[in-house]
This record gives sequence, C-alpha cells and structure tokens, in this order.
Amino acid sequence: MSRAFVFPGQGAQTIGMGRALAEAYPEAQAVFDEVDEALGEKLSGLIWEGEIDALTLTENAQPALMATSLATMRALAAEGVTVDAAAYVAGHSLGEYSALAAAGALSVADAAKLLRARGQAMQQAVPVGVGAMAALLGLDFETVKAVAQDAVQGEVCEAANDNDPAQVVVSGHVGAVERAVELAKEKGAKRAVMLPVSAPFHCSLMAPAAKAMEDALKEVDIAQPRVPVIANVRAEPVSDPETIRSLLVEQITGSVRWRESVMSMGAHGVTEIWEIGAGKALSGMVRRINRSIATRALSTPEDVKAALDSVN
Repeated sequence: MSRAFVFPGQGAQTIGMGRALAEAYPEAQAVFDEVDEALGEKLSGLIWEGEIDALTLTENAQPALMATSLATMRALAAEGVTVDAAAYVAGHSLGEYSALAAAGALSVADAAKLLRARGQAMQQAVPVGVGAMAALLGLDFETVKAVAQDAVQGEVCEAANDNDPAQVVVSGHVGAVERAVELAKEKGAKRAVMLPVSAPFHCSLMAPAAKAMEDALKEVDIAQPRVPVIANVRAEPVSDPETIRSLLVEQITGSVRWRESVMSMGAHGVTEIWEIGAGKALSGMVRRINRSIATRALSTPEDVKAALDSVN
C-alpha cells in the first residue's frame, strides 16, 4: 500500500473545525497555540466560536485551514503515524503550505505568517468587485482553456484550477468570467456557476500578490521536506528548498494542476490518499480522477482512530 497525504484549500473552512482534535490531543491543541502566537491573535477563537463570514475572509481562512490540517497530522503522529508513512504529500493551493509544514519544510509559525501575508496580498491585489471566478462543470481542461481565451476580449480570463476531469475553474475580470460562463453553457457544460470568492485567484491579475510573496518567502527558512511534495504548478514531486521557494511564488498566478497531480501520484504507485484536515472535497476529486485510488478523509478523533485501524 503506497499512501499520499493531501491537504485542502480555501472553501473547506467551517466554524468548529479541529476543536474535537484539540480537546482529544494536547499535540493538536499545541498547533493552534503555535498559530495564535505566530499571528499575535487568537485565531483559534475565531475558528471555534467566531462568525463564518469572518473565518471565510482570505487572510483568516488560509492560516486557519493550515492549522486544522497540521493539528490533524499531530494527532496522527501522537498515535504513531507520521508523515513518513506517506510516499508523497500535496496540497490544493494554500494546502501546499500545509503539505510543506507537515513534511517539515516549513515551521508551523512560518506557514501561519506566510499564509496570513498571502491572504492579505491576494485580497489587496485586485479591488473587490473587479475580479471573479467561476466553476465550469462537464468540460475538460483543454475545452475550458479555449473558452477562457474566447472570453478575454481585452480583459483577463484564465483556467485557474484544473480540479478533476469534470471541474475546471476560470479566473479573471468579472466581465470576462461572465462571458466564459455563457460560452461554457454553449459548449455543453453541465453547469457553469460564478463562485462566491472575494478575489480572482490563480490568474495573472494576482501579479502584485506574487511580488509580495516573493519578498515574504525570502525571509523564511525552507528545509528539504521529509517526503517529496507534489507542487501545484508542476504536478510533479519536488524536494529542493530553493525550487520550492520559487514555485510558491509562481503558484500565486499559476494554475492549480490538481487533476495532473493526482494522476502523477497514481503513476508513481500511490494506491491510497488521505485527506488531512477540513472537509472532503479533495477526496471527491480524487475519485473522479482515478477510481483505483482509495480515499480517506480525516478531520476528527474518530477519523484518526479509523485510519489507525486501517494501518495496523
């Protein structure tokens, strides 16, 4: 059994996530304490008892989701299952930072600070109301790339997330994205819907955020990960710290190549993928990409115990 651990991105956040793990495992509580200290505020209070609108703000959701994922990893480690049980780690967008922290390439404190900076930079790169994203369902990646190109008309519209064979997300100026939605329907998309996001992530409009992250990443130490990380923008394993640093900058404006990342893991012999942290979205994507890869989502003490039973 060759296993990979994967880490969710924005959209998976819920009030209360990780709380049961923190109550059951002091090691999980310690992660939330580390993040609170790194950010100089009680983010854990917002995660467990706050308002969903505040948690969903990009600058809060990103470090919060990382904290929840790393708390889950610490709970697993307390039961004897460390990151070394995985052949690879990968994360969806911000989840790549969670993957890097889980693999020991980034400290939890640095990951929290970087994700707070990343969230703020992404939000500030484009004024609210100027950009948008839309999910196009039922069209393959090449078709969506062509749709996006046709929708440009002097603006920006790019394929941002290649999530699975039937779900591709486009990102760019509001008008161009709205045109892409209509063009996708004409091309036979099963659904084409605008997404409730506050900025157009993973497209060239994010260039100011990429520059901000380049500066922020210069200030942190990146170690060689204990297991290879499948990078979003390459969809292949990387381990060199300086390569990781440059790819994290590229990731801000580049496409999240999730479908290809899962295919890469399968091609490297992965037969089981554990989704570590909030939600089950990635597990659903994995099943649509490669049905021969078994999936397991872990976000509660019960999930951790069930995973242990499957290993022992």
